[in-house]
Amino acid sequence: MDGGLHQWVLVVVCLMILVRTESFFVDITYVQSAVAKGAGINNWLIHIEGGGWCNNATTCLARKSTRLGSSKQMAKQVAFSGIFSNKPKFNPDFYNWNRIKVRYCDGASFTGDVEAVNPATGLYYRGARVFVAIVEDLLAKGMSHAQNAVLSGCSAGGLTSILHCDKFKSLVPAGAKVKCFADAGFFINKKDVSGAQHIEQFYNDVVTTHGSAKNLPQSCTSKMKPGLCFFPQNMVQGIQTPLFLVNAAYDSWQIKNILAPGVADPHGLWHNCKTDINKCSTSQLQVMQDFRTAFLGALSGVQNSATKGYYINSCYAHCQTEMQETWLRDDAPVLDGKNIGKAVGDWYYDRSPFQKIDCPYPCDKTCHNRVFE
Repeated sequence: MDGGLHQWVLVVVCLMILVRTESFFVDITYVQSAVAKGAGINNWLIHIEGGGWCNNATTCLARKSTRLGSSKQMAKQVAFSGIFSNKPKFNPDFYNWNRIKVRYCDGASFTGDVEAVNPATGLYYRGARVFVAIVEDLLAKGMSHAQNAVLSGCSAGGLTSILHCDKFKSLVPAGAKVKCFADAGFFINKKDVSGAQHIEQFYNDVVTTHGSAKNLPQSCTSKMKPGLCFFPQNMVQGIQTPLFLVNAAYDSWQIKNILAPGVADPHGLWHNCKTDINKCSTSQLQVMQDFRTAFLGALSGVQNSATKGYYINSCYAHCQTEMQETWLRDDAPVLDGKNIGKAVGDWYYDRSPFQKIDCPYPCDKTCHNRVFE
């Protein structure tokens, strides 16, 4: 008996040593279907960050080592507010959606598509491929089951949401309800205060540098130079997917960079006015009123369209959906009795259409006009 017992113990010890030698560690896997699913689990809001454009190798190279050209330089954490808020009080229609902010990195509103890489600069102009890759990644993460999907963006990201609106719809499930929002993305082709076509030449250079023509609507590029199709006013009427525009008629970025860029104002006569609209002279305000008139004229492609909406206030502002104070709050801007958040939500859910244009500056006392340092 004793001898048999010793042999059994010896076998057990050997087995234990063998198991320890040949084992490896495996992480725990949680069953995702066991996690409670919220009402908005199949609703997706994809919002593109803004950040201007680069129009040649020099300006694009300058962005390469910044947050606008390298993910290594991007903040690891950003604050979500306004259209991103997770609180029903501040974002009643989208608070429980999957809300994604896409960082901007290509310098051409995700339209670039050049196969060759410049060996001298190491620059890639392939924003259009990045856009598709982002959408495909989100589809793999659950957007393939989307019931509602929105492509939105601010500034250059707002232009992205216009230019890629129909493309986005083609990539998401056919049964999903898809619409697009553009916040401060309706950039117009207007001469600057010196009479030069500054922004037209700039956009032409952007499209040429990035090889963007192939990713702009053919309905537009077949009629005019590709650079002109970077302006929403020339291509928006061809967009089939429902689109909503949020824009200030006196968009502060456009006043500073399209109407009165530094190159057109060498003596800095517009400096104080661009910093604070309250410091504009009577003649400068008249020039800005003319800009508003041109802006409203450029909107002709969306007016009287059953699938398009717009909220055009008379504020000196740029990007109003990302901040709570201009999206939806007791003191937020109001147009026709509605804050921006309410108007956008009503339009998306087909509760009521919204196509409103504010009275001229300075009539709207609800504005949060930008003051720049």
